[in-house]
Amino acid sequence: MTNPPAGARSARDTILARVREALALPAPRPHLHHHAAEAVTAPGALPILAAETARPWLPDGGDTPAERMNILVENLGKLRAVVHRLPDMTAAAELVFALARERDWRRVAWHRHPLVEPLLAGLPCATHCVDASAVPPGDGSAKDALESCDAGITACDALVAQTGSILVSSATCGGRGLSVLPHVHVVIATHDQVVGTLGDALDDARQRHAGRWPSMLSFITGPSRTGDIERILVLGAHGPRELIVAIVG
Repeated sequence: MTNPPAGARSARDTILARVREALALPAPRPHLHHHAAEAVTAPGALPILAAETARPWLPDGGDTPAERMNILVENLGKLRAVVHRLPDMTAAAELVFALARERDWRRVAWHRHPLVEPLLAGLPCATHCVDASAVPPGDGSAKDALESCDAGITACDALVAQTGSILVSSATCGGRGLSVLPHVHVVIATHDQVVGTLGDALDDARQRHAGRWPSMLSFITGPSRTGDIERILVLGAHGPRELIVAIVG
């Protein structure tokens, strides 16, 4: 085995140089258009490229509000979610009332949120509020109550155009069970909650919560589905079989 020429850099040396560089210098945050970074170079270090040159692992989420909205609606449709664009909260309440009446919903679960509570007035069915004080802790009543509901209505933290995903948290979604156990999940959001990328959604959440993170964050991308059995797509296998997104404004 011959020795490498003097001054030649081995693959091991290159990898270790990259590790040392990553520990010493801040790297750009990819997919965040509003966090542009110039190329950073230190004496003897390998160059760190600007954010604009980062490999686009995920598709673009749009540069303007109109582009982001169009991409979001298109992606939600591909995921078999149902999207309603509504002018105001009155129209949103009418939509929820019509869904409950047409589908003969008997019970709807919800949680306390300024966007959710106005939708409940006049609902032609019973409602179940997800509240820590509503049932004795640890007796299983909360799970049973949610499983018996026809639909769950929640708010969200953000709508992500890039992937058609919905970011929810325990603060905006009433906990872990409300968006999972009922057969239908209805999400109420405003047009200014639409962001371009997954990174933008997490960055906004970081600023909004100011270090006091909720106990749960989750990205919902379409209705629950599985294709493990003979490659046949089955909706509702591990959660809601239907996702309805109402965007107000």
